Amino acid sequence: MGRLSLRNPLATPEQIAESPSQRQGMSADVEASMRSYACHLIQASGTILCLPQLVMATAQVLLQRFYYLASIQDFPLRGIVLGTLFLACKTEENPQTIRNIINVVDIVVKRDRRYPEVVTDGYDSEYYELKNEMVIGEMQVLRWLAFNVQVELPYGLLANYLRSLELTDQERVPQLAWNYVNDLLRTPVYVCFQPETIACGAIFLAARECSVGLPTSPPWWAVFDANAEDVVQVAKAIRALQARKVPHIMPLSACELRMYGEGALDEHVAQMRKEMRDKLDAELAFASQEKNVDEGDGGGKRSQTEHVDDGTRPKSRRGVRDSTSRDHNRRRHTSSRSRDTRHSSYRPH
Repeated sequence: MGRLSLRNPLATPEQIAESPSQRQGMSADVEASMRSYACHLIQASGTILCLPQLVMATAQVLLQRFYYLASIQDFPLRGIVLGTLFLACKTEENPQTIRNIINVVDIVVKRDRRYPEVVTDGYDSEYYELKNEMVIGEMQVLRWLAFNVQVELPYGLLANYLRSLELTDQERVPQLAWNYVNDLLRTPVYVCFQPETIACGAIFLAARECSVGLPTSPPWWAVFDANAEDVVQVAKAIRALQARKVPHIMPLSACELRMYGEGALDEHVAQMRKEMRDKLDAELAFASQEKNVDEGDGGGKRSQTEHVDDGTRPKSRRGVRDSTSRDHNRRRHTSSRSRDTRHSSYRPH
């Protein structure tokens, strides 16, 4: 994995046989489940962010590569998920803000754990902790991969192979093969085989599922520079992934990883769920009470204003004096007009 090349770097047989996490005591099944859940977080977060599939696939491949060089115990999932997704957005020229990525990944985790889906405030300690984990995760991925973030994906090859085998008119084979290529992102297949082998393995299994024959003379996989044994191994990896059920509660931090080893993670998540719901209920009750108080004060002010406007409040002395003066002037003016009218109506001969 050390030499820079346009081809995808592959893990060595020694790394595949025993990963750094397994050397530190983690079982192969637990590591596979944690890798799969990390890829689930990337895929679900990228879907919410409306990212292209190339970005999400690149992030998942980078995560798989990283955990063949470093252990999950030393670098927990959450920071590496944030770091690889942020890095893939840069390499695939689809940049996203740090805040958007953090909020979306946090919401996906809360949804999986049935926490209240409250977006983190951009100024609280939780947000800054996640931001630090993202920056450190991105730095560690670049350091351990020696800045080799070249990822060649099999999507283009898959489309060409389906067209060459005249399978594009089939009703189910193209979509099924495409789904298999996406599903394989949750497995170490992308670190063990080159893209042409992955594309051939997806086509092989999809055609077999749909009972569609493929050319055997010459062997169709040989035309695409793939090995028959490797194609079968890819198909078996898809089958194994379908049989595995990944739980939606997996340790994301070093503290949670210790709880997971002690069997206390589920209890911790349930306790956190209760505390977060109680806190949210208290905040909603307080906000409702404040709203009722504000509405009551507003009603009192309106009634007081209406009382002033209806004229029942005593006028000031100045107002009384001004009113009296206006009435007096009106009477004088009326009397003067009546006298003038009386005199003008008299016409001596």
